[in-house]
Amino acid sequence: MTTVQRLLGLIAVFVIATSANAQSAPSPTVAMNIVLVHGALIDGSSWRGVYDVLTRDGYRVSIVQPPLTGLEEDVAATKRVLDQQDGPVILVGNSYGGSIITVAGSDPKVKALVYVAALQPDVGETSADVAPPNKQASSDLRPTKDGFVFIDPAKFSDVGADLPKATAEFMARSQMPILGAAFSTKLTVAAWRDKPSYVIIATEDRVLDPAIARQMANRAGSKVTVLKGSHFIHISHPRAVARIIETAARAVK
Repeated sequence: MTTVQRLLGLIAVFVIATSANAQSAPSPTVAMNIVLVHGALIDGSSWRGVYDVLTRDGYRVSIVQPPLTGLEEDVAATKRVLDQQDGPVILVGNSYGGSIITVAGSDPKVKALVYVAALQPDVGETSADVAPPNKQASSDLRPTKDGFVFIDPAKFSDVGADLPKATAEFMARSQMPILGAAFSTKLTVAAWRDKPSYVIIATEDRVLDPAIARQMANRAGSKVTVLKGSHFIHISHPRAVARIIETAARAVK
């Protein structure tokens, strides 16, 4: 056998072995799924910055568009997205979205909850119970004839005080109103009682009192991160928020 023949033989053996190993190798681990849920007055596009960071880091991200027509309907919209996931999920909510994920998080696919300047009610409580609006906030609301609520566009910048002026003005004119009754619906389940939860408290939140957010987090035994920012901290500081979500994802793998 010549040297060339021996070399060709070794190459053939290598190719066959490599092919066999490739066929027998286990399939890659399914990437962790992240599902993001917005709150009142805004829509799913508010998560764009967080989405960009998470997807760049290899996570599979889906965004729920709750209709804001009632807690039951908003939970149902979230469950539809959860049904599409093919593996474990980290479920994230901002503001009123916290009430939504508290219920929808009972889905067995959900492995952890992340509350981003969000409500965190218990069973039997309503969103209004855990975050009653103060007199100033109440005077800024603009109810509609059919029971929905806007916020006075001139006051919208108070909600996202750390957003660029142009961004806040656009959001003020593109509000998603919420049915007022959504805040008076009692929760029948609180997923944080059975699953790990992470809470981001925004120090400059003018909607959800940081002290109240802390009380809810302590009650739930949540892991707390305090960040300087407004109620829309996921818009103003998407990278910092994404890092907490990734922390939750790594913890449950």
